Amino acid sequence: MANPEGYIFYIINPKSGASSYKHLVTPLQDYFEHKGCRVKTCFTESLSHACDLANQAAVDYDCTLVAAAGGDGTIREVVHGLEGSDKPLLIVPSGTENLLANELGFDLRAETLIQAYENNTIRPLDLGIINGRHFTSICGFGFDGDVIDRIDHWRTGHISHLDYFWPIWRSFWEYDFPPMKVTADGQECFAGRGLVFVGNISRYAIGLQICKHADYGDGKLDLCIYRCRSQARLIKHAAATVLKMHTQGSDVIYRQAKEITIEPIEKNVFCQIDGDPGPAPPAAIQIIPQAIRVLVPPKAKPAGIRTRLLRMIG
Repeated sequence: MANPEGYIFYIINPKSGASSYKHLVTPLQDYFEHKGCRVKTCFTESLSHACDLANQAAVDYDCTLVAAAGGDGTIREVVHGLEGSDKPLLIVPSGTENLLANELGFDLRAETLIQAYENNTIRPLDLGIINGRHFTSICGFGFDGDVIDRIDHWRTGHISHLDYFWPIWRSFWEYDFPPMKVTADGQECFAGRGLVFVGNISRYAIGLQICKHADYGDGKLDLCIYRCRSQARLIKHAAATVLKMHTQGSDVIYRQAKEITIEPIEKNVFCQIDGDPGPAPPAAIQIIPQAIRVLVPPKAKPAGIRTRLLRMIG
């Protein structure tokens, strides 16, 4: 798919994730140059800068491909910048969790990236919007939003999976499950105490299939609501989710929608988007179908537990 008349725009976040993941970034650039491709490399200075760089590539006729190396936050902003463009995106996972890259089937091998490039298999990727902000993977309201808020206040740089332990522990014992009201495509479907997830992909952190039926290119968002008012019920939901049985329970609501609204009933509810702090509800969420095109590995399927564990231990 290399175009001798064009160039590849390589956007790299030099601060994302653990250093052990950076072995994917340089080999791909070396491969491009060995193939005779012209590569323009730019390092991001912030998340908004990643969006600006992608927007430049989107309108540049000579750009034939955008490769982006970073975590979920970086990739989210690159996708935002490419929205509506015909430029394909190749994701180089180098963050902590890499939710979207895992969903697309990328692992820890540079060979997988090269195969995706050479095979030229392109799939459409939807893009979510929440109160004017974009997300590619998943939004969470309630407990996990509280965890991300704690991490955001404590973090001083990039984080590892171990950095989540103390915030999760504190949230588990201190969270009081404030009530929310949820509306899907104009119909109220829940009002009460619980946890709410809105997903564009099927798997969340450590591979939990919370939005198990989600397809990132079907033009719909998957909504999963856990009725929950206590730590004991939270443990029960976690176990059912690990066993992939959570959607069978009467205390879980699961559906698909194109427009979702979430409103707090008594007090503020924390929100996270793609692992970063999100806007405080009330939240209006929509989907932009087939916002961009992404390259995926041949016979792509979501990364398995082995890949996710290797990412965790670095």
